[in-house]
Amino acid sequence: MNKVILYIVILLFSFITKTVAQTVAIKDSVSWSFKQNESQSYEIGPTKDQIYSNQEVYTIKSIKSKIERFGNIMKTVDANPYQGKTVKMTGYVKSENVKSWAGMWMRVDFYSSKELAFDNMQQRGIKGTTDWTKYEVVLFVPEFATSISYGVLLAGTGQIWMKDISLEVVSDTVAETGTIKGRNQKSPSFEDRANEISNQIEEITTKEKEALKKEVEEIDAQIIAGEISAETGKQLKTKAASERANNIETKVAVEEAKLAQLVKDKVDGKLSDANDSSKRGGTTIYLGGNSKDSIGKNRTEINIGGMKIYKGEEDKMERKSRRTTSQFVFAMGINNVITEGENLENSDFRVLGSHFYEWGMTLNSRILKNNNLLHAKYGLSLQYNNLRPTDNRYFETNGNQTDLVVATNHLNDSRFRSVYLTAPVHLEFDFTPKKLSADGTKTSFRIHQSFRLGVGGYAGVRLKSKQIIKYELDDLKIKDKQKGDFNVSDFNYGLSAYVGYGQTSLYVKYDLNSMFKNNNIEQNNVSLGIRFDFN
Repeated sequence: MNKVILYIVILLFSFITKTVAQTVAIKDSVSWSFKQNESQSYEIGPTKDQIYSNQEVYTIKSIKSKIERFGNIMKTVDANPYQGKTVKMTGYVKSENVKSWAGMWMRVDFYSSKELAFDNMQQRGIKGTTDWTKYEVVLFVPEFATSISYGVLLAGTGQIWMKDISLEVVSDTVAETGTIKGRNQKSPSFEDRANEISNQIEEITTKEKEALKKEVEEIDAQIIAGEISAETGKQLKTKAASERANNIETKVAVEEAKLAQLVKDKVDGKLSDANDSSKRGGTTIYLGGNSKDSIGKNRTEINIGGMKIYKGEEDKMERKSRRTTSQFVFAMGINNVITEGENLENSDFRVLGSHFYEWGMTLNSRILKNNNLLHAKYGLSLQYNNLRPTDNRYFETNGNQTDLVVATNHLNDSRFRSVYLTAPVHLEFDFTPKKLSADGTKTSFRIHQSFRLGVGGYAGVRLKSKQIIKYELDDLKIKDKQKGDFNVSDFNYGLSAYVGYGQTSLYVKYDLNSMFKNNNIEQNNVSLGIRFDFN
């Protein structure tokens, strides 16, 4: 439940802070980092010259007579405070015997997949020996940018010093200096943005795992050297694992909030004609959401999320007021198993790594003719339940039993998936008020525009089960896909409920039947996540 609360808080915070002030106070969240393409080519870091003892000055100095690449000092900050704004980087650079060139640089990125804006001063580079000189780099930050990296670089041999590097938001009338200009960039598609967020979540998990592995190796080395006891080492490992798990949880929650915001932006009808007019013809496209009732007499609205096409305002009003309407449903979240005699805190499956997806079509029927409170909601859905075992384990069948066993080699990933075709049925309470026409002669009913909740259940049939195991053997990366029934129950049935506002709700479901047919211990699947009902 704490994870759900954290997720909701971050989601609400992202909605509230979407619009920021035109002038932003800059405070770097990270320190400078130092990189060089050719090992042992440069000395990089804070200067040791006593003349600069009262200043924060950094230097890059070549230590080889010939260097083909470059040395770099950089920072990376979140682009969110600068989105949709022009940013100027200002700083002072001094040079000595620079043979090739040097310069300040800034880059605006969309995750790691695309450079949106870039300038490294190569066309106006710093050369030779120069005294302290002020330089500027100006880039526009598109609204979908995710990070800004900036710093100074030295190509080839020589030495440079830098100080007083700062970023500031300036007027949009200031011209960009970049060879790649941010104002020329087109927004990535919904699919590309969702895919990048997914990749970022995977990258977060991978990096934290790698960091934990190094920490454990260092602790083991201390134990072997006799610097700490085995008991102290165990405590340090537990602490490190807890900190890394918390890092994953917090960072993944931020990315999930971005995904939720992305979905909300789309279902709210952000893809519409720029020249929309209620008096003209033409077409307006929505990816979902509660779009406006007033679309114009002759306009066509295509609602992709709801899979509907409305030909004019009158057609839309009439169809949305029917007692039975249809929705496209999508849900996702965390998934796990409740084992008889155990609790989720001691689960055999990873909390963040185990997840579920559900998508399908539903019909929503108003039960009472002249009252909008009670609705019957029913349809068909595909449920994907994924489990990732802990402690380097995987599922193995032993006759009519299915057991979790420890692998003999290290598993990079172990994932078990069951897919069910289900028929969910819910009694939905929708507190959306009825609506009167402007002249007061017609009454229409809307759904999913206020607080609502649903209670019910589902029953379904299993379509397939599959286990995916990834590991390395003799420097070969192996991905083993195992298909079969694994003694998984051929049918599932359970209870489910959701509560929310508008088309977004918190969703929980619980299988009443055991996951496996004949196992001696009862194990019931349970899921918690976010659900979207696109009208």
